[in-house]
Amino acid sequence: MNKNSVRIEGLNNENWYGCCQLAISKEQETFIESNAVSIAQSKFEVTLKPYAIYFENRIVGFLMYNTVPEELDGYWVYRIMVDKEYQGRGIGKAATQLMIAAMRDLPGIKNIVVGFNPENKGAKQLYSSLGFVDHGDRFGKEMAMVKTLG
Repeated sequence: MNKNSVRIEGLNNENWYGCCQLAISKEQETFIESNAVSIAQSKFEVTLKPYAIYFENRIVGFLMYNTVPEELDGYWVYRIMVDKEYQGRGIGKAATQLMIAAMRDLPGIKNIVVGFNPENKGAKQLYSSLGFVDHGDRFGKEMAMVKTLG
């Protein structure tokens, strides 16, 4: 896969519905809220920034992060998903790298934090490969991994 084939674009009138139509596998459904719920959440929590993930100009995923610091002195990633038909191609990793680059511009950012179900082995592998570290922090049913920016 050509990493340059992946881009993220802020959610807008033209791509929000495409994000709602994306699907994950049955096994993943217990790990993540639907994109429609996440999009609705972003309309009430205005510090959340939702994005469509594109691969070769086709909407294939969704991500969202917070623009204000929260627990663990970090800015939290709320969602990252890639449609089941496009998983396993490195799209999620490329999109996460683009998201991290965008988040570096947030004021005073030191840490990026992502929370997820510890049974989601794919998520743990992805975040570990990008320098996120598990320090043992747990929030309800989720574990948190932290990437310290230097």
